[in-house]
Amino acid sequence: MKQFALCLDLKDDAELIAAYEAYHKAVWPEILTSITEAGIQQMEIYRLGNRLFMLMQTNDDFSFEAKAQKDAVNPKVQEWEALMWQYQQALPTAKPGEKWLLMDKIFDLKAV
Repeated sequence: MKQFALCLDLKDDAELIAAYEAYHKAVWPEILTSITEAGIQQMEIYRLGNRLFMLMQTNDDFSFEAKAQKDAVNPKVQEWEALMWQYQQALPTAKPGEKWLLMDKIFDLKAV
């Protein structure tokens, strides 16, 4: 199993944040299918203010590149991503076109 931590910001607007959270209480079935078919076994998203933190656990074969290729040709995923981008904003360190940024692990209690 692999584990990844990612972050992203939402637009700092209470109404937009509430709408974003509402969508995540009823994620489209096609999106859930695309997530699990990519090898993502568990996904959690946390929020503090307008900052999001995503924790993903995947199978050993998971690849961000393979998921991106499948997502690029999936119209429902593209529709969802366009919709979500209305609420999201890139982090200051993001390159053009980047959304969720992979975080570096800097501490692991089990490894001490």
